[in-house]
Amino acid sequence: MSALAPRVVVVMGVAGAGKSTLAAALARALGARFIEGDAYHPEGNIAAMAAGRPLTDAMREGWLDRLAEAGAKTPGRVVVACSALRHAHRDRLQAGLGVCRFLYLACDAETAAARVAARSGHFFAPELVPSQFAALEPPGPDERDAVTFAAALPPGRLLAEALRHVG
Repeated sequence: MSALAPRVVVVMGVAGAGKSTLAAALARALGARFIEGDAYHPEGNIAAMAAGRPLTDAMREGWLDRLAEAGAKTPGRVVVACSALRHAHRDRLQAGLGVCRFLYLACDAETAAARVAARSGHFFAPELVPSQFAALEPPGPDERDAVTFAAALPPGRLLAEALRHVG
């Protein structure tokens, strides 16, 4: 892999931004393995979110560590869907994953709320969307490993743009 093609790509953003959709499509296009970050939440986190209680950073620590460990142990290229809302979350993931590229799906609150409300069978309570925006620290200019995309782009165009940035 070239320097332009990181082994691990993390698709990040608030709930409803389209992380899982883009990450799964990107993994297929790259012939990479897809890791759904939600699958690594401990039961206590899932219960809290299902009850409409936002996670604290302390609650996220173990989840991020488990997710990073899974990604580090997975052979070949990996695409991870994970909120990674704060700079510290991204640092924690990188500490466990090594060099990776973050693809941030910037999404407005109305779109995120509508998407979360429309999905069925997911534990994330729709009333938690505002807490995602309250916690969000979009990647800044010091995070050279992050690229921002408009979550509202059509899926095909979003995938093409993501592929252009990850090789």
